Amino acid sequence: MENKLQELTQKLYNEGVEKANVEAEKILAEAKAEAEKLKQNAEKNAKKIIADAEQKSAEIKKNVDAELTLATKQSIRTVKQQITDMIVSKVIDEPIKKAFDDAKFVKEIIESVVKNWNPQGNETIDLSVLLPEELEKELTKFFTAKTGKELNANLELSFSDSIKGGFKIGPADGSYKISFSDDDFENFFKAYLRPKTVEMLYPGE
Repeated sequence: MENKLQELTQKLYNEGVEKANVEAEKILAEAKAEAEKLKQNAEKNAKKIIADAEQKSAEIKKNVDAELTLATKQSIRTVKQQITDMIVSKVIDEPIKKAFDDAKFVKEIIESVVKNWNPQGNETIDLSVLLPEELEKELTKFFTAKTGKELNANLELSFSDSIKGGFKIGPADGSYKISFSDDDFENFFKAYLRPKTVEMLYPGE
């Protein structure tokens, strides 16, 4: 009787241990599967984060490269323009200013403008000329000596310190004035020379 009880007890114990082992293996397997799943998800997320970071880095590099390229082109263009302006200014500004400081030169221009104001020369015209104040003495004397018949025009001369070089001319009624200042001539020649200067300095562009 005692042996049977012992056998039964042993049997129950063995069954309990076996059942516990099966349950433990099941729990362990599930834990391993869950851990593998978490690992795979973590690796997937890590790859996505790395891919996103690489894409963003590539976009930033592309934008920076584009900005640097644009900035470089603009800088080169600016330097070229400055060189061109410097050369044009050296070639034009100083000679024109010197020319307009020469009263003889100003006289010849005014005479030419007056004579061509009315190409047919049918009738005497009345013109008003505004000149630099510093040339008043010499130009007044000169044009006073000129007869209306010689120029085919009656000139009304006035002088202003607001004009540094050249002159302004128009009908005596003051309806309009045409400017022939040194700045006007500078701008005229610069507009013509600048493309030519660029062509000489940077051929093929």
